[in-house]
Amino acid sequence: MKKNIAVLAGDGIGPEVTQQAVKVLNAIAERYEHHFFYKSAEVGAIAIDKTGDPLPKTTLDLCLNADAVLFGAIGHPKYDNDPSAKVRPEQGLLRLRKGLGLFANIRPVATYSSLLHLSPLRPERVKGADFVIFRELTGGIYFGEKERGETSASDLCVYHKFEIERIARLAFAAAMRRRKKLTLVDKANVLETSRLWREVVQQMASEYPEVAVDYMFVDNAAMQMIQWPTQFDVVLTENMFGDILSDEASVIAGSMGLLPSASIGENTALFEPIHGSYPQAAGQDIANPMAAILSGAMMLEHFGLGEEAETIRKTVRYVLEKGMGTAELDLQHSFTCSQTGDLIAHLISDGTDLKIDHQQISERTSTII
Repeated sequence: MKKNIAVLAGDGIGPEVTQQAVKVLNAIAERYEHHFFYKSAEVGAIAIDKTGDPLPKTTLDLCLNADAVLFGAIGHPKYDNDPSAKVRPEQGLLRLRKGLGLFANIRPVATYSSLLHLSPLRPERVKGADFVIFRELTGGIYFGEKERGETSASDLCVYHKFEIERIARLAFAAAMRRRKKLTLVDKANVLETSRLWREVVQQMASEYPEVAVDYMFVDNAAMQMIQWPTQFDVVLTENMFGDILSDEASVIAGSMGLLPSASIGENTALFEPIHGSYPQAAGQDIANPMAAILSGAMMLEHFGLGEEAETIRKTVRYVLEKGMGTAELDLQHSFTCSQTGDLIAHLISDGTDLKIDHQQISERTSTII
């Protein structure tokens, strides 16, 4: 298979973690005889510094002509600390989502047995949690008509049937590949938009008789996600609810450095770790690249390369189970960002049934013997 991938490394630790994701994708390409072609472009603060625009036209054009986009992170303190700044890095990502028509944000949440101690929840609560949130990304209250007066303000929440159907189909298809359970999160006891969501999903459910569908009000879902996260498989919801719930769910695994995401459009898709640019760590080779690497696995799955995607996931699990990772994971063996990328890439290239020499990894002479 041949694929053209736009690489937007962005700001802060974005270039470091994205480099490791590309390294692992190249290992997959070598092992499975694929050909991935990369073209890089600037976005975010670095693009503002060079062009005055957080999303130059050349960057958007590159993404529009690519089979997928591998995204790093954007953001810089000099913009965060300047409330008067008219141009901000985050504007580039919002415009990119709009320009690519990315209507579905997908965030998997998985826990690892060796990292249960990092979760703010008790280990017995989170052990075995493995679910994915499908958040509608281009409709709802964030994009509705807005009004502001001296003593009042309003934000209009609007949804159309087609917007619900297209993301629901993705969610139902995911449920069919997983444990065949879908939970629609809404506020149908109060909101008309939620009643439309529920009606549409109920109508579509008959097309997927193998999928068990349940319905949960958002306030209850927020509570249940903490009390009993293992009950969820595929969670489907609208834009604002999904924004809140996906951030809530992100802490369950214990580290944002482990969580990938995908944003799917009609013609292309973008894949990125959920963490930010973490500028304090930029250039120190200490960032956790696993979320970026797992975002690459989601890209492969999008290409229809399920076996290749699972190879990455199994290798990441193997590394974590062996007590290896970057420093913030508090494991037995601590490695740098680039060493972690080297290790995962080599294990993919040569197989995971290998004896790992931790000293040689640290010395950068080899990752395996």
